[in-house]
Amino acid sequence: MAQRFVRVQNQKGQIFYGVLQLSLNVQVLDAPPWLQGQPTDFNLEPDTYQILAPCAPSKIVAVGKNYAEHAAEMGSEVPQEPLIFLKPASTIIPSETEIKYPSQSQRVDYEGELALVIGEHAVDCTPEQAQTKIWGYTIANDVTARDLQKKDNQWTRAKGFDTFCPLGPWIVREINPGALLQTFLNDELKPVQSSCIDQMVFTPDFLVSYISRVMTLLPGDVILTGTPLGVGPLQIGDRVRIEIEGIGRLENAVIAR
Repeated sequence: MAQRFVRVQNQKGQIFYGVLQLSLNVQVLDAPPWLQGQPTDFNLEPDTYQILAPCAPSKIVAVGKNYAEHAAEMGSEVPQEPLIFLKPASTIIPSETEIKYPSQSQRVDYEGELALVIGEHAVDCTPEQAQTKIWGYTIANDVTARDLQKKDNQWTRAKGFDTFCPLGPWIVREINPGALLQTFLNDELKPVQSSCIDQMVFTPDFLVSYISRVMTLLPGDVILTGTPLGVGPLQIGDRVRIEIEGIGRLENAVIAR
């Protein structure tokens, strides 16, 4: 099993980065791993910590319509260049925390996605350079108030509600380029989304390069790489689970805000 890098909070409210062991102990690092954090002699036992979202980015840069079949289901063509937008860091919640359904919306959708975690400053990178800036990979749910997205003609409100970016549960350093991404609702056995990540129109290294020519990417920043075919509505009381081969599962319930 690949090493799982986590961010946790102990019972005193202290936050640590660490490596999750098979025993579920966390070996604490002395800094975030992308800042050369090294293992310490300090270990947290399973009943003494809570897993948080695996990083605390300065920004979340997301990519729209990066799978051709999803672009088609949204009634549009694949963009000629990556379609990027921002989600505020306040949207982030960890796995097993509730997505809060806002009263302003009548249609809130799940969007399962592969997320990239940036490891070092990236400015004006080539795709070859950009690959070295990707420190690791995790899972995201780009929750979207679809009716508000259509109403506003820009996406800030629809994508920006608190709790609209479940992220985690941990980061892995490597992933199979053809890994399967699947999204499940409640106890249904059949996924509502199922696609290999190599079906992206714009690859992760290209996305990092493209974004770095617009804005500086900082260590710990997150890039959401787009969602495949099969987006659909969430209802209050639902549980949504996103799985990516080689990473794990991200699961959240939906409650009224």
